[in-house]
Amino acid sequence: MRVTVVGSGYVGLVSGACFSEFGHDVVCVDKDDAKIARLRKGEIPIYEPGLEDLVVRNMRAGRLRFTENLAAAVPSSDAVFIAVGTPSRPGDGHADLGAVYAAADAIADHLGGYTVVVTKSTVPVGTGSQIHKRMRARQPGRRFDVVSNPEFLREGAAIEDFMRPDRVVIGTLSEQARAVMRDLYRPLFFNETPVVFTTRESAELIKYASNAFLATKISFINEMAALCEKLGADVQDVAKGMGLDKRIGSQFLHAGPGYGGSCFPKDTLALIEMARDAGAPTTIVEAVVAVNDRRKAAMVDKIVSACGGSVAGKRIAVLGLTFKPNTDDVRESPALVIVPGLLAAGATVAAYDPEGMEQARALMPDIDYRQDAYATMEGADALVIITEWNQFRALDLARAARLMRSPVLVDLRNIYANGEPEQYGFTYVGVGRGTRKTAGAAKKPQLKLVGA
Repeated sequence: MRVTVVGSGYVGLVSGACFSEFGHDVVCVDKDDAKIARLRKGEIPIYEPGLEDLVVRNMRAGRLRFTENLAAAVPSSDAVFIAVGTPSRPGDGHADLGAVYAAADAIADHLGGYTVVVTKSTVPVGTGSQIHKRMRARQPGRRFDVVSNPEFLREGAAIEDFMRPDRVVIGTLSEQARAVMRDLYRPLFFNETPVVFTTRESAELIKYASNAFLATKISFINEMAALCEKLGADVQDVAKGMGLDKRIGSQFLHAGPGYGGSCFPKDTLALIEMARDAGAPTTIVEAVVAVNDRRKAAMVDKIVSACGGSVAGKRIAVLGLTFKPNTDDVRESPALVIVPGLLAAGATVAAYDPEGMEQARALMPDIDYRQDAYATMEGADALVIITEWNQFRALDLARAARLMRSPVLVDLRNIYANGEPEQYGFTYVGVGRGTRKTAGAAKKPQLKLVGA
């Protein structure tokens, strides 16, 4: 099939590359000339494991192309996907739909034969209907349908999520549009992937409800972590005991410094505003957002406490700046609250992230960016792990202790859970893990694990 994807950002680029891998003829369109020039050279503007190989392979096969010319791509397309950004609107939390409506208007102006216009962008309920009205007003005689097909891609695992999804959600009541969408996703039908056909409104809300529920699990376990620190319980044991219940499940029950990224923060805010406008407030989601905001700020206090009550004049080594591993995305990352908080408290900060240094430097220019993890530790009074990159899970702790002025490890992801850091002289501060003493050989330092 002939597919056009409008928007070559994270969702658009991954979707376009994966559709071409299915065997479709795909054109990705973007108004950013510099981005298109890079993509034509096989240069990927984002970090996503496996994406570069996928793009280059399908470009060479002639199934994937990049252009700035929407007018040349749309008329011959069977389906046109809108995959542009919907950031939070400044001042009120609503989703900014300016780019979505601009894309829809441009698509309408260049329609050829029957076309399915698909919203891949995350949009409030009712947006599909508004797109249809706008396009119909511009093209009263053209044949088209507007379909909602929300994405559920995790950064760092997006290709796997597209190729082997938990489900595909398709919102339309048009049988012709359903037939086109079935053909587009035919390889997944062969794999018996669950496909949910529903209305546009239900499909649009499924996306928001899914993200809000996952964010709720994160904020819930973070509140339990704070309670564990007061009561002497271990949040990892609590999460394990909860997660074994099939009704609850273990995913997203990992205590940490709060959620971030390009989806959860903006989508929870958009859902709150959408619900208020509809007269059905989502008070649980409102609490989730408030808990998450407090959680990030509380991590600064945790680090200060671990440093004896003050970080003024102290050097803090920070590992991890992206909101999660396997991405270069720092949007709404806990680091963007924690690091400025430490600076405001008088600390100096040295930091390292495997992929997010360039993006972080644009937002936090006043810290010392280092070339590797150990370089951050030289002369440091504390080491803070914010993002759980794999390379931080097996640090040479003996070397780390030698490099640091004061061996304090604040592990905001609980990746060191077996008492090992204390064996190398570290005071170890975890999240929601109570107060423990290391049981080890008598000759090794026996330092307590502080939970608050």
